[in-house]
Amino acid sequence: MKIIECVPNFSEGANTEMFEAMKTAVHSLDAVKLLSLEPDKDYNRVVVTLVGDEKGIVEGAVALSKIAADFIDMEKQKGEHPRLGAIDVVPFIPVKNVSMEECVTLSERYGQQVAEKLKVPVYLYENAARKPDRKNLSDIRKGEYEGLQKKLQDDNWAPDFGTANFNKKLGAVVTGARFFLIAYNVNIKSTDVKFAKEIAEILRESGRPKRDEAGNVIKIDGITVKEAGRLKCFKGMGVSLEKYQITQVSINLTNYNVTSLHAAFEEVKKEAARLGVEVSGSEIVGLVPLEAILAAGKFYAGEATLTEDHLVALAIEQLGLSSLQPFIPKEKIIDYMI
Repeated sequence: MKIIECVPNFSEGANTEMFEAMKTAVHSLDAVKLLSLEPDKDYNRVVVTLVGDEKGIVEGAVALSKIAADFIDMEKQKGEHPRLGAIDVVPFIPVKNVSMEECVTLSERYGQQVAEKLKVPVYLYENAARKPDRKNLSDIRKGEYEGLQKKLQDDNWAPDFGTANFNKKLGAVVTGARFFLIAYNVNIKSTDVKFAKEIAEILRESGRPKRDEAGNVIKIDGITVKEAGRLKCFKGMGVSLEKYQITQVSINLTNYNVTSLHAAFEEVKKEAARLGVEVSGSEIVGLVPLEAILAAGKFYAGEATLTEDHLVALAIEQLGLSSLQPFIPKEKIIDYMI
């Protein structure tokens, strides 16, 4: 059996009526299973994780998108997380017996359907991107929803599916195929977001603007010169988390085999110490592969030989994964849920 994961991110973090409607819709479908639905009020975002076969995964993603379109109005939506639309990003990820190329085809099938059914412009990213400047999600998101109407007037930003007409209620959709991404947030014990932002800029692969001795951004021919960040496959930004009176380095690890959970955590700790602030644990949004958790457990175990259960427990403890809410392996590790 082929197993594909789909992790739609919708721009709503509090509407329980929408969440219940999504659960009901998926449960009514064959060949697709809802593994998790994790809303966050501060980010004003919900991350949903589905697994299924080729037919079921597209049906599930389309069904959830229709519900989001009914409930979300981007003219009123506000939140900490960058977003281009109500159905912000819908990635398809190969899990078992399926290739990346097949997931690209599935993302195209999904994109064509939602463009037709919901009258929204759809962009393809990552492995499905048809243009180099659309491979990176952050490049497509530049200007966010508020800048989308102007962006659509530029022929270079004609959508891959649908028309360039601005849908003021829903914005635009980004879909594609990618490697398993871990959404990972490291907690900073400070309400001043400047520390989290500086740490993110130093560590993220895209880096930060280079400055002269006076602190002015250096530009050559009008283009900002950037300093490369320290960690590959690390996307990050600093955000506030008001309900816990902390801030976070909000991270996307696009390949945990290149930059691991524990490497990201330890580097954030190092920079936080340099800035005189403390790290108070971390959290994983959505699901995580067992392989990534075991790698962290082995790192902290050193020379000790531990069982799988003990390695998982050690990773949870050392990364502080239960600092905000309990990290339950059977509910957070994808291998234990399929």
